Amino acid sequence: MLSLPAGTQVWLVAGHTDMRRGFDGLIAIVQSTLAQNPFSGHVFVFRGRRGDRIKVLWWSGDGLCLFAKRLEHGRFVWPAAEGGAVHLSAAQLAMLLEGIDWRRPVRTWTPTAV
Repeated sequence: MLSLPAGTQVWLVAGHTDMRRGFDGLIAIVQSTLAQNPFSGHVFVFRGRRGDRIKVLWWSGDGLCLFAKRLEHGRFVWPAAEGGAVHLSAAQLAMLLEGIDWRRPVRTWTPTAV
């Protein structure tokens, strides 16, 4: 689990990304496609074509971090759009990384009044 500073924005890059890309290739996508600064401290999340792999690019203040995750079963839930980005909260990012559908979280238990 990533521990992000308060105020950090999380951006899902819509569409699919070539998972062979490293730091420089992902920085180029952030700059050209999203017109964002990859060194802003925000988190940028990319998904591969098959949907079972993601990469997370984040500037921690003193260097770039690149995290990767592969699901052994299932796929990461992703927006249907082919371009642009979707803004997520830190809680939605945590659900995404666990393979949970972050778009429609459902409570499994509701407290009752005593």
